[in-house]
Amino acid sequence: MSIRIGTSEAGGTFNLQGEAVGDLLRDDMDVEVLPVEGSSVANANRLHLGQLEFGFSASNWVGRAMRGEDPFEEKIDIRMVGPANVGPMFFIARADSGLRTIDNMRGKRVSVNIRESGMYQHVRTIFGILGISFDEFEPVHMSFEDGGVALEKGEIDAQWQCPIPNPVMTDIANRMNVRVLEYGPGQLENVISEAGYYRAAKMEKDAFRGIDTDTRQVGVLNVITTHARVDDALVQEVVSRMIANTDRLADAVPLYKGLAGLYAELKTEGASVFEPDGVPLHPGALAAYREAGLLS
Repeated sequence: MSIRIGTSEAGGTFNLQGEAVGDLLRDDMDVEVLPVEGSSVANANRLHLGQLEFGFSASNWVGRAMRGEDPFEEKIDIRMVGPANVGPMFFIARADSGLRTIDNMRGKRVSVNIRESGMYQHVRTIFGILGISFDEFEPVHMSFEDGGVALEKGEIDAQWQCPIPNPVMTDIANRMNVRVLEYGPGQLENVISEAGYYRAAKMEKDAFRGIDTDTRQVGVLNVITTHARVDDALVQEVVSRMIANTDRLADAVPLYKGLAGLYAELKTEGASVFEPDGVPLHPGALAAYREAGLLS
């Protein structure tokens, strides 16, 4: 049996998570974990073309893919497999700067990631809800690694960062003293309420050098998707192995540490908790969750 799993750029969070899933399956399956630039959008398009059986995605993209909304050119018969993690996204600044909150970035130079990335779209969504116009600051389009270098040199004032743990953020924090910017009163709650696919995510003290206290940030539910055409038995087997190996996955990639807790939400919230924006769970995934006693 052959499986192709679309992830992100090599070494990215989705790529690391995909490799860990691949390792669960390689005993008796031929698994190819593919680095993919443009991850969420590209993986959905590749599922549509039959080039993948599974793809990692941020949950805010799957509804657009199903409906064929921008940036997708046509409707995709995408289906949910299950959660991957809830990752905190956040802004950092140099610790010796005067920036402490999201509002402090007005009038500053801020790296918001490359234009084609899903992470850039998160900034646009969050700032749109908060009423922060892109005319109120200077957006700079850089990769996470290049943005970290620019922050260190003082060429930018703040940088948007992808969910931790990730090696780029760890390296940045080890090279210079950084500060994670906080949301103002009610701002985080507004973002989560209005967007629908975000959650509150706690970044714990000492998650990387410079985090002196626990902080609450916007968390995105990252998910694993498939296509309606993919065989039910295959999807069921993949999901069943992930359910049975949450500890092994967490040992391999710390991003999976909350996976068991996410699965437990099925018992209290039902299947809809992992059907973001109305994208249904694949029948094979539903069968696996029922077999594991997570759904009735």
